[in-house]
Amino acid sequence: MPVSGAVIVTTPQDIALLDARKGLKMFEKVEVPVLGIVENMSIHICSECGHEEFIFGEGGGQRMSEEYNVDFLGGLPLDKRIREETDSGKPTVVAEPDSRISQIYREIARRTAAKLSLKTKDYAARFPQIVIQND
Repeated sequence: MPVSGAVIVTTPQDIALLDARKGLKMFEKVEVPVLGIVENMSIHICSECGHEEFIFGEGGGQRMSEEYNVDFLGGLPLDKRIREETDSGKPTVVAEPDSRISQIYREIARRTAAKLSLKTKDYAARFPQIVIQND
């Protein structure tokens, strides 16, 4: 199946960004378009009071997107409800569809789908190349 594009997922820390850069370069080398960058654990949302803080650093994915001229698709929060709800079989977007977390996931999905829709469709890899030789 042909690959239409890649999304690079990183965390804000410098060490994670090193690996994300390697991944981006690999996709460039094999000519897979990079649709954008998503920063996981971008912000912590306190389950008690809703306070938000950048416990793993701030803006690493955004800086990387600017450095490599690819879109920043968004930052996902670090919130224990994501793990708890997913482990129980109801991801947050189902369990709490109107929550801020769900809104963030939907916005990243929309941006990713929009980027993908702009890519031209290449069906060349779908069919084998047939060569007829007259000897």
